[in-house]
Amino acid sequence: MKGCFIYDERLGIRLPKLEKEWETYSKQEQEEILLEWETIRGKIPDRIVELEKLINKKQAQLGEESDFIRSCALNSEIAELASIINDLWIWYRMNQTVSGRIHQ
Repeated sequence: MKGCFIYDERLGIRLPKLEKEWETYSKQEQEEILLEWETIRGKIPDRIVELEKLINKKQAQLGEESDFIRSCALNSEIAELASIINDLWIWYRMNQTVSGRIHQ
């Protein structure tokens, strides 16, 4: 079922990419997809922690930066990392109900 997921470079995780309607997958295929997603989903908090560490490092650099252009670049990088974290939380929460199907 790894073929049902595609690596998202920006987020740093694999995301679901179903090639047909959910209902057309067999029950076993659905369970395999859900189990794979649950494994991926479980790694999202760790990915967020990695990104938060990068943000903290860049904020520390920003606090010591005197060059305006470099400060702007650091702010932009921090904003992009924060945006990635936000998107990861959306994926994590949005699919919480889907992941619950595994346990039914």
